[in-house]
Amino acid sequence: MLARLSEGEANVSDLAEPFLTYMSPSAVTKHLKVLENAGLITKGRKAQWRPCHLNGEPLREAVDWMEQHRVAGEEQLDRLGAYLKSKSKGTRRGHT
Repeated sequence: MLARLSEGEANVSDLAEPFLTYMSPSAVTKHLKVLENAGLITKGRKAQWRPCHLNGEPLREAVDWMEQHRVAGEEQLDRLGAYLKSKSKGTRRGHT
């Protein structure tokens, strides 16, 4: 649903259609409500039409947060690798 909304607004029926083969309409509605409560989508009202819009800011914030933690994790793994490499060299020298 988020991928579809990244292409532009869509009404609830259009968003639900691809999922109705394995989800009930009420499950789709609940899913949309979760996305709305999370601030990832907003629903408008144009007469009988209920257009949904993607709100990308929370996704950008999540990606930024994950990127910070990925970088920190990689730095920790690099330090661990360097430490293990230094220990391995020290062990080999001692047995030569």
